[in-house]
Amino acid sequence: MKGIVYDGFGPAEVLRLAEVPGPQIRPHDLLVRVKAAGVNRADILQRNGAYGNQSFGESTLLGLELAGEVVGVGSEVDDVSIGQRVMAIVGGGAYAEFARVDRRMAIGIPGNLSFVEGAAIMESFVTAVESVSHVAGVGQGQTVLVHGAAGGVGSACVQVAHALGATVYATASASRLADVGSIGAAAVIDYRADDFEGVVARLTDHRGVDAVIDFVGGDYLPRNLRSLRPGGILVQVGILSGQHATSIPLNLLLHNHLRLVGTVMKSRGMDEKRAMVRRFAEGFLPLFASGGLKPLVDRVFPLERAADAHRSVERGGGFGKVVLAVD
Repeated sequence: MKGIVYDGFGPAEVLRLAEVPGPQIRPHDLLVRVKAAGVNRADILQRNGAYGNQSFGESTLLGLELAGEVVGVGSEVDDVSIGQRVMAIVGGGAYAEFARVDRRMAIGIPGNLSFVEGAAIMESFVTAVESVSHVAGVGQGQTVLVHGAAGGVGSACVQVAHALGATVYATASASRLADVGSIGAAAVIDYRADDFEGVVARLTDHRGVDAVIDFVGGDYLPRNLRSLRPGGILVQVGILSGQHATSIPLNLLLHNHLRLVGTVMKSRGMDEKRAMVRRFAEGFLPLFASGGLKPLVDRVFPLERAADAHRSVERGGGFGKVVLAVD
């Protein structure tokens, strides 16, 4: 089969299409003909060597999420049929024509969605549900600040929080303010032109929000903590700033009994990942059929243009996910 490989860490140019061995399924696996694969920042970090030779999955190929058609089932799988459309999270291997998928990490694609839309759901919305609902415990009537709200996961967090009945404030670039507002944000802050801390203070009458979902890190951290109400929670999902070390106002953390929780899917064990997928499927998957949640696809590239897809994600500025079409 064909898949995307790279011979050494480096810029997008290292990616190339090549013949690679096909996956062999085990008793609890599905063999899926990949129709589309989501592109995530973790793929770029892996390509750049941020994880070194550390493995978080079973394939050395890139790609953590896919949508496709089941063409084979393991001997212990009795609830999935050949030809069924599924979307799934994988431990690598989505940038290829076929992929091996743990049955418990796969979900049927809602009938009203395409393969490309299915490929834009799993990483973003499973992470969003974990961050907003399971970790932050956001519910009806609460207030949430979501950073990076035009991105794949950020936009999913806005939608999930809105679906839970929360009032959502968000940050985005000036060109994406209206887009983010259209998916449920009550107020969208231009992160370049405005001080989000001051805007949030004004919007909440200086009470602060119940939760902050942040993908930036760095000097956002103390500002995020100052934007929380007493007893509030900051969920750190990424470090797009590249600033891995920053100062924490511990006096504020203690005085306002705040919580700071980090979460990432890639480094979790399989049982934890399966539980995350189950929580998403049971509580939020039906909302895609009803229109309460919707996958957002920014750009689609053919598999052989994976390098261009990576460049698009690295440039940023889009709205939703970048997807590879495998055909």
